[in-house]
Amino acid sequence: MTDVLRASSRARLALTVNGERVDLLIDGTKTLLEVLREDLQLTGTKHGCELGECGACAVLIDGEPALSCLALATDYDGCQVVTIEGLATDGRLHPVQQACAALGGAQCGYCTPGILVTAKALLDREPSPSRERIREALSGNLCRCTGYLQIFEAIEAAAAELAASAPAADGEPR
Repeated sequence: MTDVLRASSRARLALTVNGERVDLLIDGTKTLLEVLREDLQLTGTKHGCELGECGACAVLIDGEPALSCLALATDYDGCQVVTIEGLATDGRLHPVQQACAALGGAQCGYCTPGILVTAKALLDREPSPSRERIREALSGNLCRCTGYLQIFEAIEAAAAELAASAPAADGEPR
């Protein structure tokens, strides 16, 4: 009987993770966080409170921030997932990663992956967010070390960098 229960709890899961298609056979009770860390070895996404209160496990699912510790992996079959490892492009850090490093937006770094993917989603939606909008967007991400000022400044700097490198209306860089 135990073997039947074990076999029936297996599930197929197809995701696009950081731009790459993955097909997995997983324990159907695993969270997305567990699949990312244990099955795909993407350990940048952190185990935090596992109650959805700290934001350390935040990833982007179809472009929107989501807490992977609360997400049953099978509920996201067919979705696109971006983790902190997927923010860099062609070996170059995303501007929000660069700014965070340059401006001291991380100290111990445990909260940083969740904050950075959440910030990327904000900047994708709102290229020039106010300090208040940044504060609101990050309200689900807890940091014990920085006091948030350097994080907010890094996101503002990343927004400025992205705006400066965005093509103008005529298609030429600004």
